[in-house]
Amino acid sequence: MKAMMLDGPNQPFRKVEVPDPVAGPGEAVARVLACGSGLTIQHLKAGRRAAKFPLILGHEITGEIVEAGAGVTGLAVGDAVTVYYYLNCGHCRWCLANLEPLCSEGGGNVGRDCHGGYAEYIKLPGHMFLKLPGTLDHRKHAAETAVIMDALATPYKVLRRARIRAGETVAVFGAGGGVGIHQVMFAKWAHARVIAIDVKPAKLAACREAGADDVVDASSTDVAAALMDLTHGAGVDVVVDYVSARKTLEAGAKALGRAGRLVTLGAAGEPFTVSAVDLLLREQEVMGSRYVTRAEILETLDIVARREVWPLVTLVRPLEEAEYVHEQVERGDVTGRAALLVR
Repeated sequence: MKAMMLDGPNQPFRKVEVPDPVAGPGEAVARVLACGSGLTIQHLKAGRRAAKFPLILGHEITGEIVEAGAGVTGLAVGDAVTVYYYLNCGHCRWCLANLEPLCSEGGGNVGRDCHGGYAEYIKLPGHMFLKLPGTLDHRKHAAETAVIMDALATPYKVLRRARIRAGETVAVFGAGGGVGIHQVMFAKWAHARVIAIDVKPAKLAACREAGADDVVDASSTDVAAALMDLTHGAGVDVVVDYVSARKTLEAGAKALGRAGRLVTLGAAGEPFTVSAVDLLLREQEVMGSRYVTRAEILETLDIVARREVWPLVTLVRPLEEAEYVHEQVERGDVTGRAALLVR
């Protein structure tokens, strides 16, 4: 099969021919139709996160099962599937409690600790595949379908994790990114007021199109002051930070109102300072959100299949143009998500 191999960090992709994978006991193989290209995997390519090289990247996948090994249940040849990002055991107390991101026997991530979707085929343990709804045209919308399991399921989980309710005000840091702009969409889907925060005017315009009620240009504005002004001094109910730099986290914390919730899940993950007095007197919360459960992916797929929210994929290229796509992602020039077509 053809694949785009990465030999190490800060190296260009290399088009290779490697043997087609063969399903062993408990494993299945899917033909890949499309694979999303987001900042998470660009961090691997740029060396900002460790990985096992040489490696085939990619975890946001639209595929079709071509082989199921002995002992695999619930999958048949021809099934349309996506995948679960965290390699998990499927049987520990956390997996059985539908908290797979906390799996105590897990083995890393698809496309980081095993080969991923920048190839014609992918082999994984059978339980890592999730079937797509029959009402979702995965062939016509292969790129959009691929990104659902991460770029859309992640913000859907945040709605539940932060207990976002209709009428609340939600501020999204990094709102123009591939996950952030879908957080804008899902917050509006939940009937919240949304304030989008980013540093690029073009992305802020896209956020308005995605449903943001207000936008804040963080490159030229005191964000905490702007959020307080937009809420007439009351502060926001929820801050969702997809940047998670010290500056953004502290600005978000300062802008929280009474019973406000700050959710961090950005790539920077930097230490920051928060006022213990404010947490106490205003009964505020600071929390992390780590990927999603299988159930949350399935629920997100159903929402998309009903067209209540639709993925924003603005850059789609053939597999062989992976290097170009990652250059755009690294520069922050992609609004929404990018994806590679493998078919």
